[in-house]
Amino acid sequence: MPGTARGAEAEPETEPAPAAGHRRTVLLAAGALVAVAAVVAGVLAARGSGSDGKATAAAGGPPHTTVEVATSGCGSGWTHPQAGHQVFELHNTSSTAAEVYLTDPTTGAVYGEVEGLAPGTVRPLGVTLGNGSYAFKCLPDDADAVTGPTVRITGSKVKSGPAAVPITQQELIPPTLAYQKWIQGRTVELAQKTDVLKAAVDRGDLAAARKAWLPAHLVYERMGAAYGTFGDSDGAINGTTAGLNGGVRDAGFTGFHRVEYGLWHGESASALRGPADQLAKDVHALESSWPSQRMDPADTGLRAHEILENTVQFELTGRTDYGSGTNLATARANLGGTRVLLGYLAPLLKTRDAGYGELGDWMDRAQHTLDGFDHSGKWTPLAQLTRPQREKVDSDLGGLVERLADVAALTDVRRTA
Repeated sequence: MPGTARGAEAEPETEPAPAAGHRRTVLLAAGALVAVAAVVAGVLAARGSGSDGKATAAAGGPPHTTVEVATSGCGSGWTHPQAGHQVFELHNTSSTAAEVYLTDPTTGAVYGEVEGLAPGTVRPLGVTLGNGSYAFKCLPDDADAVTGPTVRITGSKVKSGPAAVPITQQELIPPTLAYQKWIQGRTVELAQKTDVLKAAVDRGDLAAARKAWLPAHLVYERMGAAYGTFGDSDGAINGTTAGLNGGVRDAGFTGFHRVEYGLWHGESASALRGPADQLAKDVHALESSWPSQRMDPADTGLRAHEILENTVQFELTGRTDYGSGTNLATARANLGGTRVLLGYLAPLLKTRDAGYGELGDWMDRAQHTLDGFDHSGKWTPLAQLTRPQREKVDSDLGGLVERLADVAALTDVRRTA
């Protein structure tokens, strides 16, 4: 049963959610800046639009301005600019779908965006604008980008909402290559520690095998941003019983969790030699193949969010506990892996993310909380957390995941021409 302490006898139930053998999936639909989501439902229901380009305020809400989206009239309709929070009703009058950005035409910084605006439809874009120059950029499908007229706001005391210069794929290549090199070092470490685990099983020393299992597993758990590039190796090395009809008895259940189940559910050394040997073979195959693999730079920022998104979904729910009770250790390893990746992305984020410093504070907070459950290498099982402790873990990790969503959005490679 998920979340049980060491030595528990109950078998974990088959998980219903992820595809067989895999628990990492893309959980964030990239490409939506926070500004797009700022318009609440009540405001939308009461909105009004000025046909002459003047902003019309809905009762109790921000002003609304209708803006045309078309190759021949991108940004038309915004003739009476004003500062403050406001909503633009983006009306696609063309015959093709389009992306729309509200930009600073001087720097290219994006204040807000709407993707997939279908022909003939209207969608809102909520932003807060202060002094500065602004222009809509329309990017129709299968056509060149068109930048509309520049609109200037002066004499305002309002501070503009967040904006960021889009990151290009070229800019993401150096940090991605550096991270790939770091992963290569981890595959070597993983192979070494997995060999220690296998050797303990081979000689029948299951106490030593239980001691060796966690260090090896945590190396793998720090490598989360590369799982998508691992392909089938991820399921073989770290798969669960999700989607397996036979559950823990299914022949397709392999890897660290298969060995974990046997070590903490009384299986003999002879029964575990096969799974441990297969795990070592799969780990060494990954080590050998990794130098020829190439991560997609466009996915790098998304992975920074995805690692801990999956931590909250799988580790903090105990769905990946097969007897060792070490989900919090895994969460700590996932956090460490996220920190490594953010370190490589830092030069791009520091100049674009106004909340980058706050993100570091949340990382430290989550780390401090998790470290409190490490008692000289023996981790508190989830089931033994008090309610206040559980709420603290959920709050710190959940808050951090929310802030990492901004990293995924900022590093989403956007079309610029």
